Amino acid sequence: MKYKSQKVAWYFFAVSMLLLSLQVIYGFIMGFAHMGYDVLHPAIAFNTARAVHTNLLVMWLLSGFMGAAYYIIPEECEHELISEKLAYLQLGAFVAVGVTAIIGFHFNWWEGRKFLEIPRPLDYLVVVDVLLFIYLIGGTILKSGKKTTTSMVLFFGLLTAALLYLPGLIPTTNQTMDSYWRWWVVHLWVEGVWELIMGAILSFLLIKLTGVDREIIEKWLYVIVGFTFLSGILGTGHHYYYIGTPKYWLWIGGLFSALEPIAFLAMAIYAIAMMRKGGKKITNSTAIMWTIGCSVMSFVGAGFLGFAHTLPQVNMYTHGTLVTAMHGHMAFWGAYAMIVISIMTYALPNMTGRNLQDSKLNVFAFWTSNIGMILMTVAFGIAGVSQVYLERKIGLDFLTVQKEVEIHFFGLILAASVFTLGIGAFVWNFIRFGLPKADV
Repeated sequence: MKYKSQKVAWYFFAVSMLLLSLQVIYGFIMGFAHMGYDVLHPAIAFNTARAVHTNLLVMWLLSGFMGAAYYIIPEECEHELISEKLAYLQLGAFVAVGVTAIIGFHFNWWEGRKFLEIPRPLDYLVVVDVLLFIYLIGGTILKSGKKTTTSMVLFFGLLTAALLYLPGLIPTTNQTMDSYWRWWVVHLWVEGVWELIMGAILSFLLIKLTGVDREIIEKWLYVIVGFTFLSGILGTGHHYYYIGTPKYWLWIGGLFSALEPIAFLAMAIYAIAMMRKGGKKITNSTAIMWTIGCSVMSFVGAGFLGFAHTLPQVNMYTHGTLVTAMHGHMAFWGAYAMIVISIMTYALPNMTGRNLQDSKLNVFAFWTSNIGMILMTVAFGIAGVSQVYLERKIGLDFLTVQKEVEIHFFGLILAASVFTLGIGAFVWNFIRFGLPKADV
């Protein structure tokens, strides 16, 4: 750890691990409910569990991104954060808003909009919290006077993510208009500006882990940014197919959705090419595994599986089914969860001075969590295709089909158990690293 203020990142990473653990628990609640064992329904209804599960995903990833920024920016800019105290205040406020929202969900205090369920008063607090975060990151870059491509892509990815939260606050009483603006937030986050954040973190890790010249790696970063904006912005159209918007979104969404895998394929080629080109002695092989794994799994989950069901002719049948869950789980895991875990795996030994990154437990965590996620994706895929055939082709009603696909969730629970072993191992290894040291 080159700069004292980088230790702030550890606390954001710790919050991420706690929220991820809670997300997994609520995932199991939903899985058992799908199997017909919804014994917790009086206390935690399915819609509550689903809202908590998806919002915990967003929260732990955002906490991870913030932690990554607090670690990367000082090192890239060669300058301490402009205020450690404000960074801790920002973390405390972030946690307070998140805890309030999650508790509120259990008492039906929410807006009921997928991924944007948190109540409107808390929305405003989120905006204030994120503005403080942007001020700290941007102020550090400005004060340092040093601007690298990696740091600027990361900063603008985070800044635009903050700005794109605002369309979700536009008041409307029309369902179509609400969905239209909601996807400006959700889609342009996960298939737009979050990809910039992912690309910047990937760039930083490859520079540090491979020893390849910064100029070469950052040229690739420009390519990725270009493909992301080319495909991701108009790719929003695949969410507009059947919600009451004009028909031209069918061909716009279909065309640009077909281009979206290119950005993820570019990331995979980029990471593998840089790793082969590098000649640096490997001191953190597990961080390399997570980094390369992220680029490959994101292409499979976000790129290939996304393309497979976002063409209008296919999406007409798969829209709103478990096929979406198949794509969503692998996409979020490969593109964003793995990049957060990658930067944690790289940063923890630097922040704590303990070399546990290549321990058997950490290697076990990598393989078990990824194998578990692949198996979960397969289970969701089988259940989803069965649902599409029974519901959309044969014409059985929704509840009858849900009963028919219950058996597939037994396989999902088994796969999720394998995944949970890996997550548990990673969290335990995180705990073993201990607290960050002032000087490492």
